[in-house]
Amino acid sequence: MARQEGRRTTSRPSTGRALLWTAGSVLLPGLAHLRTGRRASGWTMLITFLVLLATGLVAWVMFNGDIARSARIVSQGRWLLTIGAAAFVIAVLWMTVVVHSWFITAPEQAGRPARLLGGALVVLLCLTIAAPAAAVMRTAYTAYDTLSSVFVSDGDSEGEPHDASNPWNGRERVNVLLLGGDSGSNRYGMRTDSMMAASIDIEHGDVVLVGIPRNLEDVQFPEGSRLAEAYPPPEGYDRLLNDVYQTVAEEPDKYAENPDAADPAADTLKSVIGHITGIELDYYALVDMEGFEGLIDAIGGIDVRIEEPIPYGQQGDVLEAGKQHLDGNEALWYGRSRVQSSDYARMGRQGCLLKYVAEQADPTTVLSSFQDLAGATKKTLRTDIPQSKASAFIELADYVANEGDMKTLQLSPPQVQTAYPDWKEIKRLVAEALQEQEDQQSRTDEDVTPEDVTPEEAEGGSDGSGGAEEEQAEPGSADPSPTTPGRQVGDEADSLDELCPS
Repeated sequence: MARQEGRRTTSRPSTGRALLWTAGSVLLPGLAHLRTGRRASGWTMLITFLVLLATGLVAWVMFNGDIARSARIVSQGRWLLTIGAAAFVIAVLWMTVVVHSWFITAPEQAGRPARLLGGALVVLLCLTIAAPAAAVMRTAYTAYDTLSSVFVSDGDSEGEPHDASNPWNGRERVNVLLLGGDSGSNRYGMRTDSMMAASIDIEHGDVVLVGIPRNLEDVQFPEGSRLAEAYPPPEGYDRLLNDVYQTVAEEPDKYAENPDAADPAADTLKSVIGHITGIELDYYALVDMEGFEGLIDAIGGIDVRIEEPIPYGQQGDVLEAGKQHLDGNEALWYGRSRVQSSDYARMGRQGCLLKYVAEQADPTTVLSSFQDLAGATKKTLRTDIPQSKASAFIELADYVANEGDMKTLQLSPPQVQTAYPDWKEIKRLVAEALQEQEDQQSRTDEDVTPEDVTPEEAEGGSDGSGGAEEEQAEPGSADPSPTTPGRQVGDEADSLDELCPS
């Protein structure tokens, strides 16, 4: 009784001091309770707050700059919902402490104006807590909604069960079909005018991008597929490769390999392109080019180096040569324009566009524009990558951007005749490009120390003639070098660093 009486008779501060104690409870919950003699509740609040603060600091240290850990969190719906719910509960409890702090410190005999002023300031203090909590909840829900909308649920995935400790099931490469679909208001349906197969080496992060011309004719379909049965030789398929998507989309029950897939047309096109290139494609990612503009704007645009002016649009606009910063609309035309150019130059610029985005979309930029980026992604991107693989792909993409080397093989003339494709030759070119990259990796992995090199080797060859001279080709025998970022000549996979200068 004596302690309770003592607590009740503790003198209350003035209105101004009460507000200061209440504001102090925003920074250190429980401070006002300690001031009024409520020691048990005050210390409980303060210790709980300090524990939560320490936990938050530890989490920040663990996840700051660690793409792998962060990816595992943001790609799991249950964690995102847990974070949002925790932010809500903490904010409500915190605001309750602030309001109660005002009630136990405000003068009992204060006049109506003082009470109204105090109440208004307490509301403002609560808003300083509610605003960041609301931002956390909104970001967590946006990430959850984007994850659910873009990636397929594991129950709908046809792949092998996901093993977090071995996400690629022991495979050395993962292969993804990258599609750019054009479904503008001035055309019927969607045509996949941009098609690239990305073969990613998991250990080294190296990538071979195989550019596939949109105008390949006499497309060959996998034996036994519905398309092969619908378009048998000798007549075969009388349209171009970029029409396959729309053909299937119009009648999926008739042509699709899996009519129940999230996007039967993209799923079928993945099988077709895998068949003609000889690459076993695991997943596809389809970007609607109309929405691509929003993705680029969300990351603040991209810097590119343009070798020759690129006319675009119907108003006579031009992307000037030199180093340029492109917004979403300009980047769209950079990868789309064929004015005074060709399909093959455009294919090369599309490969460059992927390289520039991979290099420049750093985590800080992504986080600062997360809401816009998530909204644009939902409208623009669709894929059959399961949600359980999302974190592994985020980690792999970061590894590719930081450590990997990107090379491109354009299946364009003269090595590929689009009107009369040699399908065996196409498969050979692709296989050689992949093998060349693996051979280069093997040479790089060999540790050659200075002690292992003989003086003759250091001079350039054991006979003193010099290795460079020995390896010179006969005059006129070498393939001419590419003259534009997309017009690859020859059958070797060229580095995007060479074709797309920074």
